[in-house]
Amino acid sequence: MKAVLREAVTGQWKPVTLASLLGAAHQAGEAAVPLLIGVVVDEAVRTGAGGRLAFWIGVLAVVFLVLSVSFRFSLRCAERAANLAAHEVRTRLAARVLSPDGGGGHGRLSGELADIATSDAQRVGQVNLALPTAFAAVAGLLVGAVALLRVSVALGLLVLVAAPVLLLAAHLLGKPLERRSDAEQDRAALASGVAADLVAGLRALKGIGAEATAARRYRATSRSSMEAAVRAARSRAWLDGWMIALTGVFLAVVALVGGRLASSGAITVGELVAAVGLAQFLLWPLSVFSWVNGLLAQGRASAARVAEVLAAPPAVPPGSAPLPSVAGRVELTDVVSGTLRGVTLSAAPGELLGVVARDAADAVSLLAVLARDVDPVSGSVALDGVALSSVEGSALRSALLVAAHDAELFEGTVRENVTAASGGRADEAMAAAGVDDVARALPDGLDTPVSARGRSLSGGQRQRVALARALAADPPVLVVHDPTTAVDAVTEVALADGIRRVRAGRTTIVVATSPALLAAADRVVFLAGGEVAASGAHADLVAAEDYRLVVLS
Repeated sequence: MKAVLREAVTGQWKPVTLASLLGAAHQAGEAAVPLLIGVVVDEAVRTGAGGRLAFWIGVLAVVFLVLSVSFRFSLRCAERAANLAAHEVRTRLAARVLSPDGGGGHGRLSGELADIATSDAQRVGQVNLALPTAFAAVAGLLVGAVALLRVSVALGLLVLVAAPVLLLAAHLLGKPLERRSDAEQDRAALASGVAADLVAGLRALKGIGAEATAARRYRATSRSSMEAAVRAARSRAWLDGWMIALTGVFLAVVALVGGRLASSGAITVGELVAAVGLAQFLLWPLSVFSWVNGLLAQGRASAARVAEVLAAPPAVPPGSAPLPSVAGRVELTDVVSGTLRGVTLSAAPGELLGVVARDAADAVSLLAVLARDVDPVSGSVALDGVALSSVEGSALRSALLVAAHDAELFEGTVRENVTAASGGRADEAMAAAGVDDVARALPDGLDTPVSARGRSLSGGQRQRVALARALAADPPVLVVHDPTTAVDAVTEVALADGIRRVRAGRTTIVVATSPALLAAADRVVFLAGGEVAASGAHADLVAAEDYRLVVLS
């Protein structure tokens, strides 16, 4: 948590420092105003000297100009620092969640991560607004105390003694707010995550008639979030209320002491006016401590949540070996992982290998080790003789791409989805995946906007766009999982031919049960019971009953 806050501040130290200095200048100007008014009363109004009155009014105008400009630019610098720091936190969170080594989003719903990257990041950034404000308030308090010391030693000492007491009170009173802000953000993030989860599965929920159950789940989560927010708001109200009360008592004491000094002749009428004005001026720097402490309390709570994501351990130990050139030989040797029980298989460079799993869990386990979402319990997975566990994450993702069956599309156009990671073969990939046919059925063709996760497209259209995106990436090794389950048999044959054509000379592993895809493969491996049960051409394997039941049922 401390590291996140420290980096948020030090990363923007220049605008924060400038904002603090300008804020101090603004407060000094504000403190000078009642002093100058006191001078006007004593030296101009009392004596009736018009020239001196005009002179001091001119001085007041200059002071007002300085404090106005300094306030404007101080706030601009502070807001800039706050927003840039929040942006930096969001960037770091995105990089951690998208890290090839994984683990950043483990155990959190997507909506919860989005809430951390928005609301919590914004609160961390607000620390850069709180610090210059606090510095300016302290500067104003000191300038006001010194000014009061000039008027009266008693009044100045009163301020210097009372200020630390009020600061300590603000810190102690802010502790409950920090705890409850943390709980509030946790509940809000969970509510966002549940909402995103329910929206993502809305069609499925309607299909099984579970709308009422889903609504009850979200209602309970939302109520919990609301109750946490109310508790946090109550703490903030108590903090503000107590600080206003304490500040009011303090100012009343200052005014009372100043009035007694004026009545006794210890200070002049102008000095009394200045003292009362300074007492009113001190209301802002004293009351702002409550606001600053509230921002800092919320910033600390949010920084702790951000730190949890940033410090999350990787899903797999990171590798460091580079892959200067990739021929494309993939080898699994005695792999035990998930439901796999000692699987040994290989794909030669340039081979189109089909993999059929009698149990869908075997296919999931195989894809997980190939994508290096997990490392095998025992055995090894190697690319060109180099263990995947030793390869640097981004290099591995560039060399070996696993295109999941449920790959999501992005917001943007159809064309932008395909070219997102294009290796320069986008047009060829779209033709191979039948995206041209999809485009003809859309109102704006390839420039038709795609909604989040591709929900504006049919299942078959989404599948073909996702396949085109994977083919366009053109990695040395491509693993695709069930890329044709939502299309008809004729389209399936065309897609199988397209995959073989585009991937000629490149290693491709197709994990599927589609007869068309398997017929296009150079070789097929059949997994049953977590082991390799058979290997050969699809035409030969289809004679076996177990294999035939899986691919032709």
